[in-house]
Amino acid sequence: MSDLLWKQDKDFYSDTTLKRFSETITENYGIQINEYQDLWQWSIKEPEKFWTTLLQFLGIRFSGQVDPVISNDELIYDQKFFTNVSLNYAENIILNLNSTPIIFINEKGFRQEISKEEIIIKVSKLSSYLKSIGIKKGDRIAAISANTPNTLISFLAVNSIGAIWSSCSPDFGEAAILDRFNQIEPKVLLYSEMYFYGGKKFNIKEKVTNVIREIKTLEQSLCINYQDTKEEVLKKETIDINSIFNDKYLSEELEFESCSFNDPMYILYSSGTTGEPKCIVHNVGGPLLQHMKEHQLHCDLKPNEKIFYFTTCGWMMWNWLVSALASKATIILYDGSPFFPGKESIVQIVDNERINFLGVSAKYLDALRNDNFSAIDRFSLDSLRCILSTGSPLIRESFEYVYEHLKEDVHLASISGGTDIVSCFVIGNPILPVFSGEIQCKSLGVNVDVFDEDGQSTREKGELVCKSALPSMPIGFWNDNNKAKYISSYFSRFKNVWTQGDFANFTDNDGIIIYGRSDATLNPGGIRIGTAEIYRAVETLNAVVESIAVAQKWDNDIRIVLFVKLQSKEELTEDLREMIKDRIRANTSVRHVPAKIIKIMDIPKTKSGKIVELSIRDIINGEKPKNLGALENPECLKEYENIEELKH
Repeated sequence: MSDLLWKQDKDFYSDTTLKRFSETITENYGIQINEYQDLWQWSIKEPEKFWTTLLQFLGIRFSGQVDPVISNDELIYDQKFFTNVSLNYAENIILNLNSTPIIFINEKGFRQEISKEEIIIKVSKLSSYLKSIGIKKGDRIAAISANTPNTLISFLAVNSIGAIWSSCSPDFGEAAILDRFNQIEPKVLLYSEMYFYGGKKFNIKEKVTNVIREIKTLEQSLCINYQDTKEEVLKKETIDINSIFNDKYLSEELEFESCSFNDPMYILYSSGTTGEPKCIVHNVGGPLLQHMKEHQLHCDLKPNEKIFYFTTCGWMMWNWLVSALASKATIILYDGSPFFPGKESIVQIVDNERINFLGVSAKYLDALRNDNFSAIDRFSLDSLRCILSTGSPLIRESFEYVYEHLKEDVHLASISGGTDIVSCFVIGNPILPVFSGEIQCKSLGVNVDVFDEDGQSTREKGELVCKSALPSMPIGFWNDNNKAKYISSYFSRFKNVWTQGDFANFTDNDGIIIYGRSDATLNPGGIRIGTAEIYRAVETLNAVVESIAVAQKWDNDIRIVLFVKLQSKEELTEDLREMIKDRIRANTSVRHVPAKIIKIMDIPKTKSGKIVELSIRDIINGEKPKNLGALENPECLKEYENIEELKH
């Protein structure tokens, strides 16, 4: 049984946006809502009423008729929302900006506030310039960009004219960038020439030059100079974005291209660790509707509050953060390492800026816990109302760590969704209690379930699925004829049901526990074991910084191999091996105990910080890992080759 860690003050509910939305449902439809589960059940039973009410309640600006709310196609992947609605995402952002919508901070301590007026003028001029060079609705604009205000302004300018945005973080390798952008054939490339990380300045001029040479469809490149430096522009053929902002002949009259709710808006990418990255095409209306729902109803984000999600422009959480502007919030953009110049860097920013919502990866919280970092006696954090965590499962001990060492009275919202739907399946809730190790609830309007091997609902561990269409499900993959790859990726396991690829189960508290990716699930002796279950147990030991478990083919079955990264002065002694096994056995089962435990120096991760079990699994089973350019640290994989201990 999970421990209760936090419960909201009973008077809090009366002031929440969630309560106002519930009252709207009651007023419009006469439905009595006594608790969250009632509201969720209604949102699933009456999807047309739910999504229509939500669209109007959130004040989203659109034209046209809301009917039909959902097309009557039989198959989920063919269903479309609001086919007679037109809108523009950038318009919904810009017309809701507060007076100071953006604060930019980097790891060097540089800080800049961007006003509403500055954003509007710059978006107007850049959109005017793009139209002057022939960019039109549906054209692709790619960006290799640091997380700066000019990147966000560029995105809004591209979006305002109905063009399609796609971005990569500047730390991506050249091959990884080309694997993505060559598929979508962009006409314009926006690029940052440098970025900061871990106290170092990284100049990427050579990489950008090579990318420009290799993308044959490019007609123009624009340099997004870093905010606090005066870097020279890459080539004479490229244009400095500041010259566009300062061009007095470009129009400052902002116009918004009318787009269908289901027109393409941006292209995101799968991690690319199991093959060529999939180009996931998202529509104009779905992400806006989903993000505003999550911000206002599931986080209780209010106008002028400050929200900071530590992310790069290559992770979907950047898109999620940007949408908070539509709720009249102030967003904090950050460039750099979360641990530079020290472990306290992000927490210090939260305190200094009086931030209300902090979003981080689960691995960030695990790292603070492993480093025994405590903020309780050093920082006030009195403004902080909510900590969000995603990217990988947040282990029970890290839940407890937050309340013991970061803040006692904070809403800890572990959330889980994906780049695939650029939003959440299961999510936080400002009025429900927080139990250790559990995601609080199913997201409103999202008919999420857990299926067993036979496609039946189960309370045991199984596949996380979604049984109805969502407005933010992808239009499809770029250049995917007849949606063949799209259908294969999400709808091949169970008929007409979206399979997310996560191993999960519901709890007695109606919460959800995610046990890791189901494609990395271990099956020794036919028993399904989620890798996150092992990590939860192992990483409670002070000696262990991080671990990764994979399956090795062995003796007509598989055996579990656990690789552990230890604290700097620790050795993997027989005593520690036994301690690890005992901890796993005590917290899980004898089936979870690895056959082999091996010390390693580093663990492969994607650019967004997710550990990559499949690359290691391939290596130890004699196969070649795929798409190393998608990894943050591919060089560490050499350590996993030809390990003598795995030969017997």
